Amino acid sequence: MMRPRLAAITRLFAPRSLRYQLLNRSLLILAALFLLIGVLQYVIMKDFVFKNKAESLNTQMMSMPMDWFTDRTNPDMGNNHPDSVYQNGYTAPADRPQRNRRDSPLFYQPGLSIVFIDLNGTVTDVSKDTGANAPLLSAEQYEQIRYQLQQHKQVGYKIVNNAQGTEQLVVYRLAGPPNNPEGIIQVSTETDSLKQLLMTQLAIFAGLSVLALAAGLALYLPLLRRTLKPLSRVVLAAQQTDAGSLTKRIPASQGQEEIDRLSNAFNGMLERLDASFETERKTTEKMRRFVADASHELRTPLTSIHGFLEVLLRGAAANPEQLHRALNSMQLESKRINKLVEDLLALAKLDQDPQLQLADIRLDELLLEMEPQLQLLAGSRKVELALVPNVSGRFHADKLKQVLLNLFLNAVQHTDSESGVITISLARKADQAELTVADNGAGIQAAHLPHLFERFYRSESSRTRKTGGAGLGLAITKSIVDAHMGTIEVDSQPGEGTTFRILLPVNLPR
Repeated sequence: MMRPRLAAITRLFAPRSLRYQLLNRSLLILAALFLLIGVLQYVIMKDFVFKNKAESLNTQMMSMPMDWFTDRTNPDMGNNHPDSVYQNGYTAPADRPQRNRRDSPLFYQPGLSIVFIDLNGTVTDVSKDTGANAPLLSAEQYEQIRYQLQQHKQVGYKIVNNAQGTEQLVVYRLAGPPNNPEGIIQVSTETDSLKQLLMTQLAIFAGLSVLALAAGLALYLPLLRRTLKPLSRVVLAAQQTDAGSLTKRIPASQGQEEIDRLSNAFNGMLERLDASFETERKTTEKMRRFVADASHELRTPLTSIHGFLEVLLRGAAANPEQLHRALNSMQLESKRINKLVEDLLALAKLDQDPQLQLADIRLDELLLEMEPQLQLLAGSRKVELALVPNVSGRFHADKLKQVLLNLFLNAVQHTDSESGVITISLARKADQAELTVADNGAGIQAAHLPHLFERFYRSESSRTRKTGGAGLGLAITKSIVDAHMGTIEVDSQPGEGTTFRILLPVNLPR
């Protein structure tokens, strides 16, 4: 029984729901504001009520004739007042002159006391029997008050306790003209009625505050539920999101800035996830195609080698001429396999670690160094070099040689052995080096140009088969150029030839 109650109390004062957390905190802040307003109201109203009462007593004192206190020869003033006391508290002798009291409703107010303090310090209680005892000050304090009143200085009300400990509000006035006063009039009244008034007002305010909090609870909860509805939609959308629904989006504008920012962030996350999954799908598809193509490329020479071995096992090995032909064919197929494996390893290495060890190199000297090898590979084809001197930068020499050899061999394979012309040019454009390999071969169809740098892609399978290519040379070339932060592009027209253009930055950081 205790545990469910504790859980309910915990949910009440420490709810896990954002809606109820906001509600609790809002009501707590509102209650704190009401409490602060109540305290300030009590302090301000107390001062206002006391000042108002003091002004009322001053007004009543102003309406009292001064001869009530100063007319010593009045026949109505007898020695019948037994309440004359000195400041030190003992009773005045019977033969001392004492002042009579006048019959007036003022003297019969409950809790009100009126005393007269003459210049000798004699205190005379002139009020009727109202049950209130006047609070008394010291002679020095009365003298200071009299001096301030004679100087026309404002003397505010005082809160003083009488001999019985009852708190009273006290005001003062001179008896007689300021230049020749005969004493001080002190009027005091108990503050219990004033405090009761303040407490009544405070109780009314507290009741109204409780009603306001209850009304706020009744009105704020539905409003809060409606305000948080867009957030609930975001939560629902997040719960419904899976790998098959990444294209769904939350409305970006829902009328609340914070929710809109959350929606935009959530939509951005979905877009990134969708892009990641799409990239993964493309990568998986490329890997599947890569494995299929690699398997096909390896299976073809292996099948040829297997076929030649079967022929030799059937007796062809006894024929020297057939034996020699079969061994030569198997050697060519094994070289083809070796070249394919080397290309695959090169691509894998570039994919895993594209960072190259660069060094300061002059490209014109590098190309001139390769000229004899290029002439040998060209055979009867014409090789032209158009090189701008002093084109230098930070490059990987061996990788750039591989790029040039790949492009050059591609041009050799697609140009006529007698009339073919291959042109290699080098120029500098701003902060880039431009390397161009052009030929006058058969050219490439426009449909094949976007796919030339894909792995295992061959524009003409029969001719590539004949020359032994596996469709990896241009893919390796592009990977090396990308590792140099460069770009490669191709321009070709069927029947006119093909031009490969490479742009390499010459100011790579060290």
